[in-house]
Amino acid sequence: MLLEAVYHRPKQNWAYAYDGKTLHLRIRTKKNDLDSVYAIVGDKYAWKQTKTTVPMKIMSSDALFDYWETAVVPPYRRLRYAFQLIDGSESILLSDKGFEHTEPDTSNSFFDFPFINPIDVFAPPEWVKNAVFYQIFPERFASGDSSIDPDNVLPWGSTDPTPTNFFGGDLQGVIDHLDHIAKLGINAVYFTPVFEATTNHKYDTRDYLKVDPHFGTNEKLKELVDVCHGRGIRVLLDAVFNHSGRTFPPFVDALANGQQSKYADWFHVRQWPLEVIDGIPTYETFAFEPLMPKLNTEHPEVKSYLFEVARYWLEEIGIDGWRLDVANEVDHQFWREFRMTVKAVNPEAYILGEIWHDSMAWLQGDQFDAVMNYPFTNAVLDFFGHQTIEADAFAAAIGTQLAAYPQQVTETGFNLLDSHDTPRLLTICDDNIEAMKLAALFQLTYPGTPCIYYGDEVGLNGSGDPGCRKCMVWEPEKQNQDLLHFYTQAIHLRHEYPALRSAYIRFLHIGSEDGTLAYERQEDNERLLIVMNARNEAADLNFSVVNEAYPSLSSWTTLLSSNSADTTANIVSSPSGQFRIALPSYGYHIFKQIL
Repeated sequence: MLLEAVYHRPKQNWAYAYDGKTLHLRIRTKKNDLDSVYAIVGDKYAWKQTKTTVPMKIMSSDALFDYWETAVVPPYRRLRYAFQLIDGSESILLSDKGFEHTEPDTSNSFFDFPFINPIDVFAPPEWVKNAVFYQIFPERFASGDSSIDPDNVLPWGSTDPTPTNFFGGDLQGVIDHLDHIAKLGINAVYFTPVFEATTNHKYDTRDYLKVDPHFGTNEKLKELVDVCHGRGIRVLLDAVFNHSGRTFPPFVDALANGQQSKYADWFHVRQWPLEVIDGIPTYETFAFEPLMPKLNTEHPEVKSYLFEVARYWLEEIGIDGWRLDVANEVDHQFWREFRMTVKAVNPEAYILGEIWHDSMAWLQGDQFDAVMNYPFTNAVLDFFGHQTIEADAFAAAIGTQLAAYPQQVTETGFNLLDSHDTPRLLTICDDNIEAMKLAALFQLTYPGTPCIYYGDEVGLNGSGDPGCRKCMVWEPEKQNQDLLHFYTQAIHLRHEYPALRSAYIRFLHIGSEDGTLAYERQEDNERLLIVMNARNEAADLNFSVVNEAYPSLSSWTTLLSSNSADTTANIVSSPSGQFRIALPSYGYHIFKQIL
């Protein structure tokens, strides 16, 4: 028993309230080191009457560790607890005091979860668990009103995108193509910025309370939101509160009036005047971009202004939440107050932060509901796209990710594979459509909230910015109709089967030297099995499908398959629960089993 590998702390993702009555407890141990782990739990004021021992299960594993978990309903909303670690005949207790070889008579040395206070329970919006998002870059999605095009607009898709060219995409174009979005199965849309700005990407905001005239008007956005809501589609807007644009009136005033400007303290100025010396601005910016001066979000007037912005679009336009750009460079206190502002208007509004790394500090119920889950993104792309890791390393990365956050964070995590900031999925997959399908299939059958980048579903490719910002292709003959059909099928399966939206996932087979995977998703009496071969060679899989809820093998129904022929012909099973299947290169199957 390697005690040095054992870890727990009584907070964050290790001990947390999942709801108003249930606590989740987790502990980390060396991988394959222990036979069993138990949690000894009870109420500190009635220890002898309430003490009980509950078994823990491995909820995920990575390359080094097993992560054990159990759910406990304390009788009085408070809990004392310790962990009993067992390996063969060896047993040891982990308490708040450390490792103990004998169990004490009282719980005084045990870990303490003082009380489940309802206000402290992290509860992201329930609707997000059932959402499939679609990201739209407005300037490149569709043109619906040529009368508001920029003067230098180019014919739609006539040339490659650059950082400075315009093609005339607008809000009316989105309205005109909502049938495409709805048929795909999308029920939530995330727009990159729509507010007035000088660039095609609009991350250099000039007016936070006005839709960019080349996109439409505030009234047109209200129309779009209303039409989306009528179709059951939620709308998320992009808030750029880390920085403004160079044409933002307070910054223009500071440029003109220097330290005497009443807005001088709205920005982080290292030295006056505001200028660029040897490529470095004398004021803080996003990166070193002079067009994007960083806002002083600790300043009371800045906070008041930006909170007004947050309220306006929620109250007047009816949006369903905010995606927050460069969220990790803004102070935590601003986001705490921002959350209170937003939730006071709409408790069900979704607050999504752009953070590319571990984000536990922002996901404790006082700031964001979720972050853009780039650790998930990187793992999926390395395995299915770049193919730089095999199945065992991929499963280990996923295991780490599952253990990193509380369950409710996993359930509403924003799982993307590409965006306006990254190369497109098809390009990452070296234009291999079949590899792309597998990456998307894993995304759509994984816990959390998937997001599809516009155009991926019809085969749009492109390198990093600006190549990933191509014009959407609308001519059916230029779209990959087979890929579109695949996305539509996979998204509709996610909507149809609650198991695909649950937090439960367990790997049943992990290829150690190839790209084969098998994992189950389960909810109540519904069980789905997904098998994949992510490499360009045929493979045979042989693994057990028996678990506690399904102690014997019963019939399977094919839900989705890469084979046009009857998939059941490829399956060999035995009464003991061994499952054998032959998979072609880049092959996949989804099976359903009902207990």
